[in-house]
Amino acid sequence: MARVLVVDDSAVDRKIVVALLERSGDYQVVHASDGAEALQAIEESIPDAIVTDLLMPKLDGYGLVEAVKEDYPSVPVILMTGKGSEEVAVRALKHGAASYVPKACLPEDLVPTVQRVISASREDRTHTRLMHHMDGCELEFTLVNDLKLIHSAVSLFQQMLRCLPLGDEIERLRVMIAVEEALKNAYYHGNLEIGASDPRPAREDYMRLALERVYQSPYRDRRIQVTARVDRNQATFIVADGGPGFDAIRLTEAGALAEQDETARRGVSLMRSIMDEVSYNDAGNQVTLVKRAIHPSSDDDGLETVND
Repeated sequence: MARVLVVDDSAVDRKIVVALLERSGDYQVVHASDGAEALQAIEESIPDAIVTDLLMPKLDGYGLVEAVKEDYPSVPVILMTGKGSEEVAVRALKHGAASYVPKACLPEDLVPTVQRVISASREDRTHTRLMHHMDGCELEFTLVNDLKLIHSAVSLFQQMLRCLPLGDEIERLRVMIAVEEALKNAYYHGNLEIGASDPRPAREDYMRLALERVYQSPYRDRRIQVTARVDRNQATFIVADGGPGFDAIRLTEAGALAEQDETARRGVSLMRSIMDEVSYNDAGNQVTLVKRAIHPSSDDDGLETVND
């Protein structure tokens, strides 16, 4: 059973998060009231993942992300953000957090996010050594609207990324989280057009609508086109859906994300924070994600800076 450390200075919020994770039946949950106490708990027993609030006394979530990345680089950290703290979450993502969940979306998104992060960090390493020796690879897929196919594609791409120098395993995990967000956006918001109109459906209705629309025309006939190119210098992922598209320029302008539903906003924030480049075609139904290699240098920190 996976061990998850929950960190939050609010006793009420901490109790809610612990209950959500324990209710799933998949996790042994321990908790701490701030970042300093969390580091003591990690020293006693290293968890499989950490779920932490951002704004805390003594050592906040941002400081905890940095400390964990320095001393426990294989442990993924998932941030919980309150209203108005998305910019801080983006900053923490740029410095190594694996993912984040707005507190307003905890009932719907917390357990799936923890499941995805832990699953990816434990994924099958049968071909690990071989993939480190791969010089490059390009794959193209045409996917029907099936979340299981999306998960399989993400697992395969994660193996391909082993040939790309990214500094540590958590960074490889973060790249795959960004790619999965692009694929799910293509599935829900592109092909199935869920959340594309006002009033937008409630989050709990997303899955019900998806199950209906995969059998309805025109949604059932749409496909997700995916191209993955990985070599020792960079990884490029191109995800295109068959939907009508959207105003990509407006979406990427400052403040425009606030007008989107929380799921779309979180997905775009993750992609833009983790990847070196994120660009859309004119129609708004294709996104290109680029992640460049981090090559060793003679600097004291052992890593060279990658220019965006």
